[in-house]
Amino acid sequence: MKLICIGRNYADHIEELKNERPTEPVVFIKPDSAILPKDQDFYIPEFSDDVHYEVEVLVKIKKVGKHIDGKFAHNYYDEVGLGIDFTARDLQSKLKEKGLPWEKAKGFDGAAVIGKWLPKSEFKDLNSLDFSLVKNGTEVQKGNTKLMLWKIDELVAYVSRFFMLKKGDILFTGTPSGVGKIVTNDYLTGVLEGHEMFSVKAK
Repeated sequence: MKLICIGRNYADHIEELKNERPTEPVVFIKPDSAILPKDQDFYIPEFSDDVHYEVEVLVKIKKVGKHIDGKFAHNYYDEVGLGIDFTARDLQSKLKEKGLPWEKAKGFDGAAVIGKWLPKSEFKDLNSLDFSLVKNGTEVQKGNTKLMLWKIDELVAYVSRFFMLKKGDILFTGTPSGVGKIVTNDYLTGVLEGHEMFSVKAK
């Protein structure tokens, strides 16, 4: 399985990082080794002094698909989740300055938190999901999928043009504003439509 991630999918986050607004989805891949094992603490890597949390709505692909038509994209996933795309921001900035790929900053071990999964049938409208990230008891990120530049089904269709989607693949759909640095002993909790989806402590 693979982790397919979307960058710059919320306008406020684009402004926050002073990035250029894209004309099509920004796509990158995390390896499966980036998944933080269940119930394990997140260890801040020694090669970064500025690791950021980025909370994101996730969908899990349930069957093989290629060149999926947008109107059929909803048939390719049944479960929705929440996770964190940890990013070594200092390393990413250096790589971007040189026009180099981001993988070292985005795909390191433990850089992908994947919370529990819920049936999409539990939600009235996937294009209007409230979600948030709480750090040490304080809400630091708050978003709603209605603010996405590209909706979930559009993303599924788009990425299937380039990568064959397979059962078990996970799509990270982008983060809203409020990203910030994580330090030792920070405790992060993710909430999706009132459901606590994950919790993780930094070491």
